[in-house]
Amino acid sequence: MTQPVRVRRLTEPEGQKLQRIVRRGTTSTVRYRRAMILLASAGGNTVPVIARLVQA
Repeated sequence: MTQPVRVRRLTEPEGQKLQRIVRRGTTSTVRYRRAMILLASAGGNTVPVIARLVQA
């Protein structure tokens, strides 16, 4: 069985920058969705949950 893919542990500044991108929502759609995916993965969510979250 394969292991799930996860992002590495985010540093504090990285997490804060991603949260700012998501909160503002004024950036490009691609950048917003990528930030959501990274935050969700770092939070321990599975791929199906993340896919539903970003509607992918």
